[in-house]
Amino acid sequence: KKSDVLALLQRNAPTTTDQASGSSTSLPSVDGKKVIAFNRIRRVTAEHMVRSKSTSPHVHQGVEVDFSRVDRVRSDKGVAWRAREGFSLNYLPFVARAVCDAIVEFPHVNAHVEENSLVVYDQVNLAIAVDLNFEGLVAPVIQNASSMTAVEIARSITGLAARARANQLTPDDHLGATYTISNNGSFGTLFTTPIINQPEVAILGIGKAETKQVFMGDKYENRVMLPLSLSYDHRVIDGAEGA
Repeated sequence: KKSDVLALLQRNAPTTTDQASGSSTSLPSVDGKKVIAFNRIRRVTAEHMVRSKSTSPHVHQGVEVDFSRVDRVRSDKGVAWRAREGFSLNYLPFVARAVCDAIVEFPHVNAHVEENSLVVYDQVNLAIAVDLNFEGLVAPVIQNASSMTAVEIARSITGLAARARANQLTPDDHLGATYTISNNGSFGTLFTTPIINQPEVAILGIGKAETKQVFMGDKYENRVMLPLSLSYDHRVIDGAEGA
């Protein structure tokens, strides 16, 4: 009977995630559908995201940033950079360094809520969201990124991402984050409204850079524009400060 087959499949279903690959496990198709069990990372992420949405009243705001000068630097220095460093120079380390600078002026986004108080951090421990080949998401932390140059941040991001995808992160790599950046522009999305990484109070999403005609004073010029979106906890940050 169908019920007997389903019961057998359930009894034989794997109960643990393949820790080496992080891949999800699935049962054979029955009646044109199959059940794919969440892997460990997916389960933890799901719990974390649901808790974040129930904890923080999310507000989302977006801007477009003129990244033309950064784009010129990447064009001029990109070949030499890759030859020296072994990886491409993208927008992320520039944004990360700019975030650290902006937090000096707007420190309340680098904080967490503790009962009826806001705990504000002096240094920025920057978490960078890393996609694990569509099998889940992790956000390893660059400790004290606010003390680093853009070059040092670029090296740290590349190293953490490589270790994350090779399943080589340690528990310490996930500790102490005070602010998070999620870069979905590399996948072609215009913009993203990410969910706050608890117990933080804000997270920045990076969209896809595009060349556009922008009015500059008295004429239109081609400029490279990068969309940025901020999700923040409305218990702590209001619209004017978020903007």
